[in-house]
Amino acid sequence: MCGRFSLTTNEAILNERFRLAGSIEPYVARYNCAPTQNLAVITAIQPRRLSFFRWGLIPFWAKDEKIGSRMINARAEGIEEKPSYKNAFRQRRCLVPADGFYEWKSENGKIPYRITLYDQQPFAMAGIWDTWKSPAGKTVHSFSIITTEANELMKPIHDRMPVILTADLEDIWLKSNIPEEIRAILKPFDPRLMKAYEVSKLVNSPRNDNPALIIPLDQS
Repeated sequence: MCGRFSLTTNEAILNERFRLAGSIEPYVARYNCAPTQNLAVITAIQPRRLSFFRWGLIPFWAKDEKIGSRMINARAEGIEEKPSYKNAFRQRRCLVPADGFYEWKSENGKIPYRITLYDQQPFAMAGIWDTWKSPAGKTVHSFSIITTEANELMKPIHDRMPVILTADLEDIWLKSNIPEEIRAILKPFDPRLMKAYEVSKLVNSPRNDNPALIIPLDQS
């Protein structure tokens, strides 16, 4: 799964990487992005802007927004058939910018690791989004991160990982209407282009959101 991630990249670098014209809301570095928070995404509707959606997908047909806390991830396997995800998968895909994600290894308790690209550059995770309206008329845009089986780097830590997109696949993910082309994207990222390191258990609490969380434990 993917239950936390970071987006700490300098805004100018982020804009250049994703060809952005800026952000709809002020951009702030985030070291511990957590479910139910409003976080940056890129959609086909506004592909040159960062939008901010709630993490935890609330399907348009849901009766209660609480369902979103259980839908932070969508498994790639069978996503086209699942009622909660199939419409969003076909029509409302998004990029979730990040520069690392966290996972916990079960070994004498839970040991947190941060996983990044080897060159430390920002990347996009594959996401889907939806719009929900409450009975009182409140509109909520929300998203889920798609996960797949772990690659060789991740397997010693966890059996799942987010779908990470190479730069050449990002526009295809956002805009393609070819089901086979979209499905082909949902695979583990090349482990040779990634690295993982242990970090402080301070990351366990979403209340902690500061640079100390991304420092390798052996350097803190």
